Amino acid sequence: MQYDPVKRQLGSFFNRAPLLRKLFYRLLDLLLLRAWHVHKELRAWAKDKHDKAVHLYDAGAGYGQYSYWLSGRLPRARITAIDVKEEQVADCNGFFRAIGRPQVTFQVGDVTRFQQPASFDLVVCVDVMEHILEDEAALRCYSTSLKPGGMLLISTPSDQGGSDVHDAGEGSFIEEHVRDGYNIEDLKAKCLRNGFARVEARYSYGAPGRLSWRLSMKWPLLMLNTSKLFFVVLPLYYLVAYPIAWVLNLLDVSMEHRTGTGLIVKAWR
Repeated sequence: MQYDPVKRQLGSFFNRAPLLRKLFYRLLDLLLLRAWHVHKELRAWAKDKHDKAVHLYDAGAGYGQYSYWLSGRLPRARITAIDVKEEQVADCNGFFRAIGRPQVTFQVGDVTRFQQPASFDLVVCVDVMEHILEDEAALRCYSTSLKPGGMLLISTPSDQGGSDVHDAGEGSFIEEHVRDGYNIEDLKAKCLRNGFARVEARYSYGAPGRLSWRLSMKWPLLMLNTSKLFFVVLPLYYLVAYPIAWVLNLLDVSMEHRTGTGLIVKAWR
């Protein structure tokens, strides 16, 4: 599955104007179930911090949608965002300057090396750990960079089919993943031996979420990889499919899952 080319095409279209980029972020928040789960945890963390001058670290920030969401919810927060892609960092810095949020700064950096000892109240790591081989190096950098009592929030695929891998020898649906998913206990143990004092982990993408992901992400991406003509019919597809996916997302976020293809991990320094 060629996932990055589709992302680049969508990103280049929505980067044309700040209003389009805000629309892009909103679409990501609606479509991506992981955003629903991440926002649930971030709302709980931020509920008593609206007027506090906290410092946040968006590790592997990508398009910057979580930095945008957090900077809107916590106007006094400073946010440092790191990504390896220079062009993406430049685009994000331009966007946040254009919308008047200079407290959000993007830097080119590697999450397995970037450290600011005891600097951050929160580290957000979404859709990153499955892309890096040196995951324990990243965890050590996160724990070193957190203030005492600070929290790390991770969203990543599990080993229960999280990269759409269900059988031995089967390749990941998304080729950029370096591992097919984490065992929940293994990831908790990695956090504990790399500087964290306490860890909580739960499954996301239970039965409702798996179906929603196919409706809202996998099948549309497969269509777009088949032919660019599907960009034309995509709005009609979502007009039919998204109401179903929305209900499924709501169910997934509201339920506790005995297993699931995603993991939400919280770890405290």
